[in-house]
Amino acid sequence: MKTAICYLSCHHGNTRKVVQAMAEAGGADLIDVRTRQMVRLEEYDRVGFASGIYGFEMHRALIAFARQYLPAGKPVFFVYTYGGAKGSGTKALRQIAREKGCPVLGEFSCKGYDTFGPFKLVGGLAKGRPNGEDLEKARAFYRGLASR
Repeated sequence: MKTAICYLSCHHGNTRKVVQAMAEAGGADLIDVRTRQMVRLEEYDRVGFASGIYGFEMHRALIAFARQYLPAGKPVFFVYTYGGAKGSGTKALRQIAREKGCPVLGEFSCKGYDTFGPFKLVGGLAKGRPNGEDLEKARAFYRGLASR
């Protein structure tokens, strides 16, 4: 299956590490939503959306990207990293998928190094994450999408 993973990874590159592991496991095309030129997601069999958690939600720019470019009826999955708490994570993206009639195949999340705001004062949260075990779980999740 031809897969695109649209991602936004700021600060420490946590999300980028996870989606790169997924791409290595199954040949997905990675689309950085900050540097895209032209996006034709209708050419893909399924689309992933990935970012860190910011204020208990995925990055606003990724949500806006999904709202603009996600074709109706396209199977989707979600990937996110978080330092302290997952929050509501994929709530906004799930709503967009519902509105566009897109089946949700699942979601993957793991801890990621976080030095946002007050966490910087204590040296950050989730140091060393995502780690090798997290990345292997990400690969396994991605390979498992084929059976959904």
